[in-house]
Amino acid sequence: MRRAATLFFAAAAVFALIGMAWGIQMSASHDHSLSPAHGHLNLIGFVAMAVFGTYYALTPKAAASRLAPVHFATTIATVLVLTPGIAMAIAGRGETLAQIGSVLAVISMALFALSVFRHGVGPESESAT
Repeated sequence: MRRAATLFFAAAAVFALIGMAWGIQMSASHDHSLSPAHGHLNLIGFVAMAVFGTYYALTPKAAASRLAPVHFATTIATVLVLTPGIAMAIAGRGETLAQIGSVLAVISMALFALSVFRHGVGPESESAT
């Protein structure tokens, strides 16, 4: 049951470290042109994944569901597609990857909403539906 929470928190920590290193690189180079991509890496890769990890840690029934690994995989795909997609769009190399990543972000959030509606929040939460 703890696996989902651990995966989300581990990924959040890795993405936070990458985001911090990228922020230091931007500061050192005085080139902040990719800051929107950096911001999305931090927002979805760290903040959203940490929030999702907290939810799964608090709600073991949701963490044990078949939806949890699908949610995790979708959120990882979102970060890995959206972040470089935004960077490519800023560089004028097309917006397709950013668009795909945006759709993945919506799907990831919809999966989170589905889990919350299905399992509620907390260890003894009743189903909300």
